Amino acid sequence: MATMWRKAMIYLGLGPDEEYDDYDPGYDDPVPEPAPPARARVPANAGAGSYAPSAPAEEPSAIGTVRPFRSEPRSEPVPAVAGPMAGAGQAPPRPRSPVVRPIPAAANAKPHVVVPTSFNQAQEVADKFKGSQPVIVNLQAADRDLARRVIDFASGLCYGLGGQMEKVAHQVYLLTPSNVEVSAEERRRLHERGYDA
Repeated sequence: MATMWRKAMIYLGLGPDEEYDDYDPGYDDPVPEPAPPARARVPANAGAGSYAPSAPAEEPSAIGTVRPFRSEPRSEPVPAVAGPMAGAGQAPPRPRSPVVRPIPAAANAKPHVVVPTSFNQAQEVADKFKGSQPVIVNLQAADRDLARRVIDFASGLCYGLGGQMEKVAHQVYLLTPSNVEVSAEERRRLHERGYDA
């Protein structure tokens, strides 16, 4: 009986594993890197159709080779239109440096009110939220299990998309996307409706 439990523990990875005691000590040694292949150079005065014979082709190894990417920009810009007149009489285009532009926040976003009667309406909450529209989820009429599921879904939605979730009344929540701000006027309207936004 004890051997059955020991075998089960070893199978599940919970017990001592004697198989690793006899591993090869040379396994920890670094792997030697192969020498890079020699490339043949073409003389500068050679014609366009000439080529220099290269070294015999090597068999591809199982390890493979690693080549670094070019990190510096190309010295010659590539023309946008290929043809005989491309770039004639025009200065070569200058390479542009990337520019980060902030996305302006929509300050006047009006919240969409959802009163879920089934969990299938959680998709409506997510669609409006993903569309950068604040959502008010009113769970006052929902049963306890549905309210718990919708709150869990809404909190995961806010966490996953970087939004905020705040309680504005008993069983009423305001979900605000990360790039949206509910204006003071809209918060005043919500307060008039009985929500403490």
